[in-house]
Amino acid sequence: MTASTDWHEWHLPYGDHTSPLSRRLRLVQQHISDWLDERPETTLRAVSVCAGQGHDLIGVLAQRPDATRVRAWLIEYEPRNVAAARARIASAGLDGITAVQADAGDFAAYHDAVPADLVLLAGVLGNISDADVRATVNAMPKLCAPRATVIWTRTRRTPDLTPAVRGWFADAGFTEQAFHAPPDVLFSVGVHQLHAQPQLPPPSGRIFTFAA
Repeated sequence: MTASTDWHEWHLPYGDHTSPLSRRLRLVQQHISDWLDERPETTLRAVSVCAGQGHDLIGVLAQRPDATRVRAWLIEYEPRNVAAARARIASAGLDGITAVQADAGDFAAYHDAVPADLVLLAGVLGNISDADVRATVNAMPKLCAPRATVIWTRTRRTPDLTPAVRGWFADAGFTEQAFHAPPDVLFSVGVHQLHAQPQLPPPSGRIFTFAA
């Protein structure tokens, strides 16, 4: 982990409804809602990697009458973001969500959270090395339950890695459900579903190192 970016202040553009970050958030939230609508199970598990303040998952579940179906873990390193997420969880009365202060780049952070039916990788793949992006995609079957959905984001800033990312998901046993690349902004949002067999995660070990 490095201290070059203030990841608490980074969330401020969410307050601007027109900001690219808010637009990206709405796309991610729509896919979370779609996932809930498509999964009739009475109990579902979700995990958010580098969850920040949990705007995406908390924002959706706070509006859903079926929120109690979801048991979720928000894995976040920055303590102020963890505190903000816990305050949002308490305000929304979402007893099924746990905000965990931990290094999301280590398998050890996920012991209680996996296997997950939904994995959120929002704001992760653009802040790690290209080699770690590939390693993270390859690690997804170790965090996933059968038929799990992964929602991910990544900038398309040159050189655009998203074509490779989409190919790596395919190689890791995922089927692409959606890919958004709005022409007037640099962000992209992808949705993939696991069709291969899940894998057992190791008790610890690096998945990625957050580099920004």
